[in-house]
Amino acid sequence: MSIPSHNNPLEFSIRGIVLGVLITLIFTAAQVYLGLKVGLTFATSIPAAVISMALLSAFKDATIQENNIVQTIASAAGTLASVIFVLPGLLMIGWWAEIPFWPTFGACAVGGVLGVMYTMPLRRALVSQSDLPYPEGVAAAEVLKVGTQSRAGAQEGKAGLWAVIWGSVASAVFAFLGAAKLIASEVAAFVRVGGGSTGMGASSSLALVGAGHLMGISVGVAMLVGLVIAWGVLVPLLTNLDPQPAMSAADHALQVWSTKVRMMGAGTIGAAAIVTLATLGKPVLGGLKSALETARRVKAGGADVPREDKDIPVFIVGLVTLLAMVPAGWLLASFLKGGALASISTPLVLVGIAYIAIAGMMAAAVCGYMAGLIGSSNSPVSGIAILTILGAATSVGVVGRHIMGPDTAQALIAFSLFVTTVVLAVAVIGNDNLQDLKTGQLVGATPWKQQVALIIGVFAGSCVVPPVLELLNHAYGFAGAPNVNAISAQPLSAPQATLISTLAKGVVGGDLKWDLIGYGALIGLALVALDFMLKRSSSSKYSCAPLGVGLAIYLPSAVTSPVVVGAIGGYFFEKAMRGKKYGEGASRLGVLVMSGFIVGESLFNVALAGLIVLSNKGEPVAIANSMSEATTMLIALAVAAAVVVGLYRWSANSARAIEA
Repeated sequence: MSIPSHNNPLEFSIRGIVLGVLITLIFTAAQVYLGLKVGLTFATSIPAAVISMALLSAFKDATIQENNIVQTIASAAGTLASVIFVLPGLLMIGWWAEIPFWPTFGACAVGGVLGVMYTMPLRRALVSQSDLPYPEGVAAAEVLKVGTQSRAGAQEGKAGLWAVIWGSVASAVFAFLGAAKLIASEVAAFVRVGGGSTGMGASSSLALVGAGHLMGISVGVAMLVGLVIAWGVLVPLLTNLDPQPAMSAADHALQVWSTKVRMMGAGTIGAAAIVTLATLGKPVLGGLKSALETARRVKAGGADVPREDKDIPVFIVGLVTLLAMVPAGWLLASFLKGGALASISTPLVLVGIAYIAIAGMMAAAVCGYMAGLIGSSNSPVSGIAILTILGAATSVGVVGRHIMGPDTAQALIAFSLFVTTVVLAVAVIGNDNLQDLKTGQLVGATPWKQQVALIIGVFAGSCVVPPVLELLNHAYGFAGAPNVNAISAQPLSAPQATLISTLAKGVVGGDLKWDLIGYGALIGLALVALDFMLKRSSSSKYSCAPLGVGLAIYLPSAVTSPVVVGAIGGYFFEKAMRGKKYGEGASRLGVLVMSGFIVGESLFNVALAGLIVLSNKGEPVAIANSMSEATTMLIALAVAAAVVVGLYRWSANSARAIEA
């Protein structure tokens, strides 16, 4: 690959846009499934950059800036899919029976465009003139530099593509074995503890192992602490306080966890999120002030702005922002049309537009700053969603309080969820925009072209979210929803959407379990204090992220356990590679294998959903066999261990061969 004239490098190209859109479509589908199954998503910038470099290396005029545009478009997949943390709530409360295309597309597209517009003025203050680390943006830039500026880098780019392919194939085959009933879908054990019970499960999922590797050891340790608190302390304690000898140990433990411990986890997440966001208040306000001052200086200077510092003109940003409020208002009005709230639709629409404009701007600024501070993947989007739904439900509840009834309460909850969907899209794309702009700054990209590229990615991702979400709804359904059209008897858990819809119902209906949430909040505050002391005593070397702990209390152990295993496995792999000449290359290939794990399993399950719908069978690939449950569990553990260890070794050997 070449790097043409510094003043006019090739950035936008038809091939780059098409490639970026195709990667976005694939990764968005994978992200939607992963988010609905486990409540987590992953950053797509690095695997997209590697795929782009490997494919565009066939063209002699391909540049690092062109590859950067591809990863910018594709990065929308890793963030926009986060709207599924809210949207299934509309099915859970019975407002929708299926996912309509245009309202869902509109919420994603309008929110995504506003996310780009709101964070564009922050670029100079929070990216160009800031010392924020932007861990994922810097990592993506390093991958692009290594892959485009040396022969070894080009070789690593091709090896990286194979890493994604091998990881995808391995996880898809592993997922097929689970769907075929040849391995256990979950490895679990429950025991009696006095008059109570406890236990733990682990989903047979290479995607979750991959997610753990990508999240890192600090998040993994925090989730391990959450598992210990939930299943080692709270479940045994609460089951002993309410013994149920007639129930099995598994049923007893799971019932107490789902009705009591999970709500405590919600309180832990909420308290940790509020404290985390409060600590960011001062730097975010400082960043906004600096951005405004910088914009004034540039305007007053009147000098020609270098290509690497050109944003979308402020006039266009303002115009697009104002114009975006028109489809936003139309979406909200259409959502209310003919329903129980038709008589107060005008004030509700006005409140909704104002909330999207103001709360969206604040959420984008906070998320953008957090992306620079801790990275997009670690940004506490759950906390933003919780605060957003609480604010939205309170705002619309005040407007509709005088006509409150069963039908109007449901309609107010639904409207709150829809408004929150738009605000969350604003927040996560704002988060992603600044991360991408940091990558662009390091590789000599043009900011306005990246901003346009991200908008392209937003529209591409917005086209994918509704049909994939509806396919999964029709095939599996979601836990807690009526699922009148679902074919499979095993609904997706959609844990984040369950939490958000529960909070909305509690705020509007006034029946939230505040006692359990309060106990969880106390746990969250204790964890915040512990994290502060750990950081202070170790000069920030050690930490215990309260949000990670809260998520592990709230999420099923079957989801969290493999994530912890992946984080610990990734830590030991990284440690083994540290200090070796080929170590950095091996680590990068390991990341790509794990990204492949997520993509392969998720896409297989999306395809399986299509097969379920076409065949009208809940388990269309199941193969009858006489193996016991214990046997299939052991096979699952053995196969998973062999695949993970084997591909780690492949990563190390491939990196060693490249360095030779």
